[in-house]
Amino acid sequence: MAHTGVPILELRDISKEYFGNKVLTDVSFSLHSGEILGLVGENGAGKSTLMNILFGMEVIQQTGGYAGEMLVAGQTVRYQSSFDAIADGIGMVHQEFSLLPDFSVAENILLNREPHTRSFVSEVFGDRLDSIDRKTLVSKAETAIGKLGVSIDSSTPVGTMPVGHKQFTEIARELSKDSIRILVLDEPTAVLTEQEAAILLKAVKKLSDEGIAIIFISHRLQEVVDVCDTVVVLRDGKVVHNEPAAGLTIEQIARWMVGRDVDQSRTHRAFDYAQAPPVLTIENLWVDMPGETVRDVSLAVHKGEILGIGGLAGQGKLGIPNGAMGLFPAGGKVVFEGEEIALNNPKNFLDAGMAFVSEDRRGVGLLLDESLDWNISFAAMQVRGKYLKRYLNGMLQWRDEKSIQETARHYIDALQIKCTSSKQKAKELSGGNQQKICCAKAFALEPRLLFVSEPTRGIDIGAKSLVLQALRDYNEKSGTTIVMISSELEELRAICDRIAIVTDGRIAGILPANHPSEDFGLLMVASPKGATEVTA
Repeated sequence: MAHTGVPILELRDISKEYFGNKVLTDVSFSLHSGEILGLVGENGAGKSTLMNILFGMEVIQQTGGYAGEMLVAGQTVRYQSSFDAIADGIGMVHQEFSLLPDFSVAENILLNREPHTRSFVSEVFGDRLDSIDRKTLVSKAETAIGKLGVSIDSSTPVGTMPVGHKQFTEIARELSKDSIRILVLDEPTAVLTEQEAAILLKAVKKLSDEGIAIIFISHRLQEVVDVCDTVVVLRDGKVVHNEPAAGLTIEQIARWMVGRDVDQSRTHRAFDYAQAPPVLTIENLWVDMPGETVRDVSLAVHKGEILGIGGLAGQGKLGIPNGAMGLFPAGGKVVFEGEEIALNNPKNFLDAGMAFVSEDRRGVGLLLDESLDWNISFAAMQVRGKYLKRYLNGMLQWRDEKSIQETARHYIDALQIKCTSSKQKAKELSGGNQQKICCAKAFALEPRLLFVSEPTRGIDIGAKSLVLQALRDYNEKSGTTIVMISSELEELRAICDRIAIVTDGRIAGILPANHPSEDFGLLMVASPKGATEVTA
């Protein structure tokens, strides 16, 4: 697509430091009306910081501002808050949701911008006594939803919706703003099924045809190639490539992102089930988790294997580990190493030697305001009594700071976590590096069985390969049994021995990971009755 005229957005030599660490260096590019620009890079490459500058986020002002110049429609701007950016027609959908769960879809979309109706009372006593014009509110919300081409009931409470619909609600909120002319989408498809992602990409194209300029940030490089006009690649805070998207390949972009060839192939290992008895059995499990359906799951996990659990969104795959580890109300029977474990209490499972890396890294996985070393060591200290010095037969205990630091440095190096030091706060890391900290915390527990839910969500292609390999290596070196839940079938096929597909809250079937993708696809849409299992 050829672009002429003044760019709607132009960045000139943008640089930024955090605590003495330079995260952006002389970043420059431009964006025209109706253009879709794909912004890609590894976690920690500087994408989120750059978007924080564009959107006037407070964290930028609170940490000394930035160097360089930003122009919107040819005018130099330097936003002091996100309100300035919004007033200038910039909308942003962040990775993490910012919705009110008890409010309806329509109320979330028009939050703080509700249409009002004047009355005699408000005429006399002031605007604060205006009433909300419900009819107009619903109409505006449904118009915004309609731009996305999805079917969502605007009266539904957000807290009861599946995660994909929450993402569409976030985007509809931005589209409901009349002045919108630049839209930033940060990992918009990370929580969507393939069908939902296809709908969203179609909507993005439509918005671009209407003249809205879009910055599309995604680790799903096929989507970037399919939907974007231009691709800008950040590496270590610098623009290393700014190219038209036409003709680019995923392999090219991945190589530019990480500065090396990325090997996505995996060798399938031969796991000897005859020598590996079941270590965990789940019988007739049901789980009451919003947005998930777990009706009647029975499953056996063999000692030392990596078992994958896949399936479409909302069918129950995420509900299984959350229920089996006691985070949501559940019933049924869970037996680990021959002992039945009482449900509905996470401590029971941790004490038994199990651990869980949740898909909700910010809500469940991390102590956001604490340092990285404390995040990695805290659970192991509480549950296993590790990293403690004991005196007088254990009557006195102190933290073993040296041991804590050694462990933190080990996992920071092993997982290539990008940070200033082990004392940096978890909330200051990029999403992908936060996910690596969650894995490190689980590894430090030295569990005999580890549930890992969506371990690579929001992680770039280079880091994804590293995390998957780290899980395989940890399994092989420690003998830890791993149950990995993922929305991406190909990453399950990459490291798992078997894959169980969940459909309508039940196991539809279990197949070796080296079976063709089509076989798993058929299980996802098949009736779960009469589920089959093949282990050879």
